[in-house]
Amino acid sequence: MTSPTIDDGTRPRHWRSIAAVLAGLITIFALSLGVDQLLHELNVYPPWGEPMNETGDNLLALSYRIVIAVFGSWLTARLAPSAPMRHALILGGIGVVLTALGGFAAVSMGMGPAWYPILLALSSIPCAWLGGVLARRPKS
Repeated sequence: MTSPTIDDGTRPRHWRSIAAVLAGLITIFALSLGVDQLLHELNVYPPWGEPMNETGDNLLALSYRIVIAVFGSWLTARLAPSAPMRHALILGGIGVVLTALGGFAAVSMGMGPAWYPILLALSSIPCAWLGGVLARRPKS
């Protein structure tokens, strides 16, 4: 026997919330990897699979990833059905976890300095907050 379901209108909003966060996450991944690929193709970065130990290369990556994270968070906040800042900060929390896991793996494999993924993880929440602030709709 199944219990009856009540359609109180929250289900579509729930899916729109998930879609807003996924849109920001996918945008951040796509843009970050796209810029990475471009810089590898232009020989700014060493070939894929080789360590990237140059401080300048890591600072360049950190700088554009911060801009991209703010943009992805802005997008998430703009697409959120309600509470845009909460959605942006959820994306920031996901960013902390994913960058920490990726950073641990990269450092373990000797692919670059430890400070880069640490700063990337630490910047996730501030970037998400800034994206949420920038997405605030002006009051009419």
